[in-house]
This record gives sequence, structure tokens and C-alpha cells, in this order.
Amino acid sequence: VNEHNNTIKKIKAVVDGLQRLSNTSINYNKDMNSKTKKTQLQTIFHYLQDHTSTASMISKATGIPQKNITRYKADLEKKGLLKEVAKRKCRLTGFPAWYLTTNIVHIVPSKLESIRNAKKERND
Repeated sequence: VNEHNNTIKKIKAVVDGLQRLSNTSINYNKDMNSKTKKTQLQTIFHYLQDHTSTASMISKATGIPQKNITRYKADLEKKGLLKEVAKRKCRLTGFPAWYLTTNIVHIVPSKLESIRNAKKERND
């Protein structure tokens, strides 16, 4: 029962983090003036809610430099708010790249799997 409650708390924390980032609406146009880290991070997060894309594709759609996207990707991954869905040829560059998402449909099952694996390792 206690492990079940901890699992539920972890899932709620991920969902809460997603909701906090979702509260600000952002337009995804190339002319967007992204002066702050928070704005760029929110733009990337919001864009990936509706699009599964590579860093190059995100950069083209939002106007945020790819090097910034790479840095924010790491930040979002550490918080459990971004998932690499598949590595395949980028539609924009033609090179192999990770397709990314912040859509909860992909993130929560991944979080549940990590929690299950951690439990299994503890029990082994």
C-alpha cells in the first residue's frame, strides 16, 4: 500500500509539472522574441505538447537556436517532463535524430515503467 501511494505521488508530481508549464500560452512563430530562458523553455514545452519533433524541427518552427533547445532538452529530461520517443531520420535534415515529446500520453507510461523497474531492482 505504501509503495502504491509513493507511485501515485510520483505520477502526480509529473502531471503537476506538466500542468505548471502548460499554463502559459505561447505562439510558435519564427518571429517570436524569446528574451528569457523561461519563455524559450515554455515555448519548447508547449510546442512538443502538440508535435513530436527533432531539435532541428523545433528550431525551425519556433526560431529558438538549436544549441538552446539541446540545453533545455536536458533540463526537461531531468525533471521528467520530456521523452525521446524514437530515433530515426529527421524529416528536415535527413540525419538520424531523436524525436521528442512533452505529451503526457508518452511521459506517464515511461515514468511508470521506471518506477516498476526501480521496485524490481530493490526486490531482487
